[in-house]
Amino acid sequence: MAAETLAEIPSLTPLDQHNRRLQENVHPPEWVNPAPKPQYDLIVIGAGTAGLVCAAGAAGLGARVALIEKSLMGGDCLNVGCVPSKALIRAARAAAEIREAGAFGVRLQGLVEVDFPAVMQRLRKLRADLSGHDSAQRFRGLGVDVFIGEGRFMDRRSIGIGPQVLRFSKAAIATGARAVDLPIPGLAEAGYLTNENIFCLTRRPARLAVIGGGPIGCELAQAFARLGTQVFLLEQQRQLLPREDRDAAAIVKKALVNDGVEINCCCNIKSIRARDNRKLLALDCPDAASELTVDEILIGVGRAPNVEGLNLEAAGVKYDKRGVQVDDFLRTTNGRIFAAGDICSPYKFTHAADAMARIVIHNALFLGRKRIRALMVPWCTYTDPEVAHVGRYPTEAEKRGIIFDTVMVPLEEVDRAVLDSETTGFLKVHVRKGSGQILGATLVARHAGEMISELTLAMQAGVSLGRIASVIHPYPTQAEIIKRAADQFNRRRLTPRVRKLLGLILSMNRW
Repeated sequence: MAAETLAEIPSLTPLDQHNRRLQENVHPPEWVNPAPKPQYDLIVIGAGTAGLVCAAGAAGLGARVALIEKSLMGGDCLNVGCVPSKALIRAARAAAEIREAGAFGVRLQGLVEVDFPAVMQRLRKLRADLSGHDSAQRFRGLGVDVFIGEGRFMDRRSIGIGPQVLRFSKAAIATGARAVDLPIPGLAEAGYLTNENIFCLTRRPARLAVIGGGPIGCELAQAFARLGTQVFLLEQQRQLLPREDRDAAAIVKKALVNDGVEINCCCNIKSIRARDNRKLLALDCPDAASELTVDEILIGVGRAPNVEGLNLEAAGVKYDKRGVQVDDFLRTTNGRIFAAGDICSPYKFTHAADAMARIVIHNALFLGRKRIRALMVPWCTYTDPEVAHVGRYPTEAEKRGIIFDTVMVPLEEVDRAVLDSETTGFLKVHVRKGSGQILGATLVARHAGEMISELTLAMQAGVSLGRIASVIHPYPTQAEIIKRAADQFNRRRLTPRVRKLLGLILSMNRW
């Protein structure tokens, strides 16, 4: 792809020094595709997280590997997802912390000013700094044949890219997903932003409508509000983060409101039209005006699998609106072709794509039998406070007829949280009744994503909640909340009968 056409890729505007450096790493304009080998052990289509892990892992084990990417290596995570969004969220948190400094006895002189162009320039710089790890040059150095261009299946064992034909023993589809187009009358004509182009902004919108109260919508609504934008969050359902614990969602809603976000749930958008460089939304909401005028609209709901252009029919690979169909071993309906990541998984997370790619390497190249159902996948919504979860929710356990108990510890009972003035949150751990086996957990705290891994490890290793009480945690840390939950669980096991028995033992010892 020539350099002058790169503006067609949304995440590469503006073409400043940082985006040019990103371009040189993840879509080099002068890149020359190698001559294909007679046959590859593994061909990977898509160089997002799943594709990169597949390619690097297989090449490191001695396989002949080809990697095909038509757009930007690094995929959503590097270019339009995890990396830029967390850079933006961190800048927004800095602005919020400065405004809240008075509560700590820190007095600031004058107004707090957010330099939005500088915030976005920092975002672009950090993204470019990290892009070397996903670069075409790095993967060529790992022994991978990197092809820049659009790959499509020619038949069940070959892939075409331009005039070249690549033959494979095994292949992996890792083309990911994209933001969906919502069927709202007038939306396309008025114009809108998604995660694929919102990080290209160089001017802060004065008024922003965010459609969708899921993780993307909540994270970016809070971030832009903290950076000075007037934000309106519109959600069709009654609850923000509708898949999460209700108490956790309520805390997030309150936090967003405190940051100035105007939230309207049970809200339908009847139509949108553009007028005088503004966008007018006609609404049907219980607690909102019938019309809302904003400068920009962000779509923060829904993902569609990238199956177009792959010619999957020629390869004998079945797919539907949810993506490529795979079995528990990540095999498609063509036994030589596997899939990993957002193209085939309900878990649309970078870390889930990484884990699935490792299964593909094992099963495709070494006749392994690793199953996706064995994965213990945690996730986190990076609002402030964060909401992290792993395992089953109570409703899922009830549907399976599992009898369970819930241990709940408020964050306000943790000394470090009190000292940090970060007491809004809790830990809920759901355990199988009578055994202490951890079925699932939800943690709400500023650093919940950093703390949930201890519970994930316990679940993966089959460690009961009670045993965690014997693990020494450094004091004071917010992670002590997990030990407190374990202590609370153990205290519950001191039934009157057990207490009576212990009393008899103590009385015997007195003799």
